Amino acid sequence: MEYEVIIGLEVHVQLLTRSKMFCTCSADYASTPPNTHVCPICLGMPGVLPRINRQAVEYTVMTALALNCTIPPQTKFDRKNYPYPDLVKGYQISQYDAPISINGWLDLDGGRRIGIERVHLEEDTAKLIHRTSPLGESFSLVDVNRSGVPLMEVVSRPDLRSPEEARDYLIKLRTILQYLGVSTGNMEEGSFRCDANISLRLKGSSTLLPKAEVKNMNSFRAVYLALEYEAGRQKQLLEQGQQPVQETRGWVDEKGITVLQRSKEYAHDYRYFPEPDLPPLVFSPQWIEEIRRKLPELPEARRERFMAQYGLSPYDASLLTASRAMADYFEACLGADKTRAKKVANWLLGEMSRLLNATGREVQDCPVRPSQLVELLDLMDRGALSGPAAKAVFEEMFHTGKDPGPILQEKGLAQISEEDSLVGTVREVLAANPQAVADYKKGKAQAIAFLLGQVMRQSRGANPAVVRQLLEKELAREV
Repeated sequence: MEYEVIIGLEVHVQLLTRSKMFCTCSADYASTPPNTHVCPICLGMPGVLPRINRQAVEYTVMTALALNCTIPPQTKFDRKNYPYPDLVKGYQISQYDAPISINGWLDLDGGRRIGIERVHLEEDTAKLIHRTSPLGESFSLVDVNRSGVPLMEVVSRPDLRSPEEARDYLIKLRTILQYLGVSTGNMEEGSFRCDANISLRLKGSSTLLPKAEVKNMNSFRAVYLALEYEAGRQKQLLEQGQQPVQETRGWVDEKGITVLQRSKEYAHDYRYFPEPDLPPLVFSPQWIEEIRRKLPELPEARRERFMAQYGLSPYDASLLTASRAMADYFEACLGADKTRAKKVANWLLGEMSRLLNATGREVQDCPVRPSQLVELLDLMDRGALSGPAAKAVFEEMFHTGKDPGPILQEKGLAQISEEDSLVGTVREVLAANPQAVADYKKGKAQAIAFLLGQVMRQSRGANPAVVRQLLEKELAREV
């Protein structure tokens, strides 16, 4: 039997607000000691009252509009009740039947449209830290710093049909979030987290078999591998005559497998009811349109503009706009000079990307400023620097942050372009290689390539075009 893979993704995104979702505690907890960014509201003390973070609501509406969602005129918060050690209140303030937005979509590069069921807002939970004592006893500690950080959830419809599509969807969604400036989108740090619902169905059938929810995936690679494994596991069960069951499974990256965590809960298990301490929110059409007008140019629109405005290929434009920081860097290098677009793109996608990958840096952390790269290109255009020498200078710029001019002088990489300083070397080479000169006189044009190489070796940085012109001039005299 042939089976079709059905995947839906739930993406949790930590928003870049200064304070938490329902209190004034700092949301920047990453490098702070445990339980230092807390207050009675974070700790779930009796009698405390939450207050809604307006910026978090605005960021969620921005994201929903970028994902083509409908914003209903009214929304509310709900209590999601479940007992777990990372939930200090015993419930999570989330949204259930009246989310901030519904019915959107995201188009993959291949043309497939993936439906967005909803984008809603909730609070993050505390973090469990698992330890082992010197006696070998396992125990867990609770760090409440993360509790209450604004958490936006983007829920796709089950429209994805392969692990590859799931990975592409996540990459594109993260790029949109980074363009909007609402999140860092860093999976390794936990600001962009994904749970995947995956099931199979017989090809041609509309009946879904029981699904598994897969958790603990902290990279795009892990999402792909976990879904590949889970699809294979469910198919194997069916081929053995067994029926998959609805359950939650965790991805174990070291072993490359998913393992059972618990039987899957249903909505009624959480006993949702309206949050009594928070009023419903009513959105005016004018406020929504005000946010829409503030949306930045999004990746797809920027890619199309790069192709039309700068004459870039779809491939180069896609790579440059995959990161807002890279696209901004590219345009900062160009300024008003569009003629250099292809040359700048080659440097950014070549040498700069190579060095960024080798050092684990992001574009925004690159020590080479756009103005410095422009200065380097100017030196090349004036013939003061050859291609290989320019790469050596750029690498030194990347590691030290120095301007290209001083590096050029320190390393003696400047090209010798003046004819007067080269003519003596050219004549010496011709005198030392009479056979090559004789071959050239006999019509063997390749002999000049040998002579050019000899001059280049002796001059250590001469401009090849100037050397060739001088050789042809001197050889013409002898013919």
